Amino acid sequence: MAKQTPFFTSISRLYPHVKPIIPRLFMGLLCALLASIVALAIPQVLRVLINDSLQPGGATEAVWIASLVILGLGIAEAGLVALRRQFVINPATTVETRMRVSLYGHLQDLTVSFHDRWGSGQLLSRAMTDLNFLRRWMAFGAIMLVVTTLTVVIGVVVMFSMSWQLALIFLAAAVPIMIYGFRFRTRFSKVARRSQDQAGDLATTVEESVHGIRVLKAFGRSREALENFNEQAEELRQTEIAKAKHQAIFSMVVTLLPELALGAGLVAGIMLAADGQLSIGALVAFFATAAVVAAPVEFSGMLLAMALTAKSAIDRHFEVMDAANTITSPEQPREPAQLAGALSFNSATFAFEDTPDKPILKEVSLDIRPGETMALVGITGSGKSALLQLVPRLYDVTAGSITIDGVDLREFSMDELRTVVGVAFEDTTLFSSSVRDNVLLGAKDRSQETLEEALDVAQAHFAYSLPDGLDTLIGEEGLSLSGGQRQRIALARAIAAKPKVLVLDDPLSALDVNTEELVEARLREVLADTTTLIVAHRPSTVALADRVALLEEGRIAAVGTHAELLAHNGHYRYVIASLETEPRDLDSELSDLSELSDESEEISR
Repeated sequence: MAKQTPFFTSISRLYPHVKPIIPRLFMGLLCALLASIVALAIPQVLRVLINDSLQPGGATEAVWIASLVILGLGIAEAGLVALRRQFVINPATTVETRMRVSLYGHLQDLTVSFHDRWGSGQLLSRAMTDLNFLRRWMAFGAIMLVVTTLTVVIGVVVMFSMSWQLALIFLAAAVPIMIYGFRFRTRFSKVARRSQDQAGDLATTVEESVHGIRVLKAFGRSREALENFNEQAEELRQTEIAKAKHQAIFSMVVTLLPELALGAGLVAGIMLAADGQLSIGALVAFFATAAVVAAPVEFSGMLLAMALTAKSAIDRHFEVMDAANTITSPEQPREPAQLAGALSFNSATFAFEDTPDKPILKEVSLDIRPGETMALVGITGSGKSALLQLVPRLYDVTAGSITIDGVDLREFSMDELRTVVGVAFEDTTLFSSSVRDNVLLGAKDRSQETLEEALDVAQAHFAYSLPDGLDTLIGEEGLSLSGGQRQRIALARAIAAKPKVLVLDDPLSALDVNTEELVEARLREVLADTTTLIVAHRPSTVALADRVALLEEGRIAAVGTHAELLAHNGHYRYVIASLETEPRDLDSELSDLSELSDESEEISR
């Protein structure tokens, strides 16, 4: 569990966000406070009415006047409550939206290593649930907590002005409430934070299960997934029950003690009235005032719980916002002239942040000439994909450097670098948008000609036959398409960007043999002037390259043409022999397995 920070330290971090709307919040607070004062004024009207107008010989008109005054005060209270809502709701939603956009922008800037460590459900719950709760707390909870406190203080002062003896009895109930309140705050803060974290973990599980539904169904693991989800949901339920118990006990304390004090006060008040030390009107007004004060005291349990939950939401929000972005643009980025595209690795070393003493890449030195296509081969775990991800600076080298035309990647602005470098990964990620938008995602030229050329090179002609053609929405992560179709769309996206340097992580792994040959033929044409580094998992992909680099245990073991390495390097021959010769569309296979499984279940029934 994250380290607990003091309540006001956490709340103060909201100040830069709420500063523009403080005048509106203050007006909302003023309206709520005036509404409470109006409520406290009604008992005083009753006191005057009972003492003066309800005595023998009192004027009947005075009763009507008092009734009209009370009616007017009630209308005024309702109007002030409505005004409070008008003042605070719109600015509170504005703050919520700005904080959500700021969080999303920060997530876009943060490094891939940050996202490797964080579950998507945790980030989703912070962006949606936590900020939604903060908005409701700013618009209602925070204001009412202040108003409740002031109402109690003002009410107690008024009660002392009428009878200090009865007021002391009522005030005596506040001591145990305050003592228990400190204990409640500590316990509830911990369980509230645990609840929010567990809700984030549960959201992650739901998202993973939905995205991996084909795998779960194909391997018949749906029941196990359900059992795991049920365990997590049960843990969250138990935490929510613990929250409810803490809040219920506190509510019982803040309700019971004032009621007991009122009962004792009533006995004492009757005795004081019998002795002539207190008028009947003052006694009625005292208990009417006590009733007005008791309501916010009883309400304070919920308000305090809201405040503590809001504090946890703020802490969770700033856990993400405080995460440093270590891969940034320099203050004065280089703006080179026309780039040729010469890519060089100069003793490049890379290790993940959590294992700095176990580098994946060790002093890699490799020169790729402008316009050259170089294949990168090696056994599984040799560091091929990690090497590719260093080029667009998804990760940064731990030591050494990578240059384009002699300029260190870290001297380019991030926008410039990711315009120069195009990428296509084996694990294809598409967005819930049209084919057109996915292909032209990184393209400067978003013309129809660019789109059609990229689709033609990637042999993604199937896109024209989709229900709405190139404007067809392909669904979340493109799961409505087969693996081969998704891979061709991703390859078209990389080609449409027209980069000077193109890095491809086995982009043809899901294509059939005939389609692969067509794609390779077109790639040779369009990559003639593009420097390309391609991870190869099949001999046919190696054949696309001008030269081949052999990666062994994080180091470049040899560089040469395919024929040269085949003739002189035993480890290269071993790697080539182990490469997959037949491409497979794994998603299609899983879908077929899933259908067979469903058919088997139907037959068994």
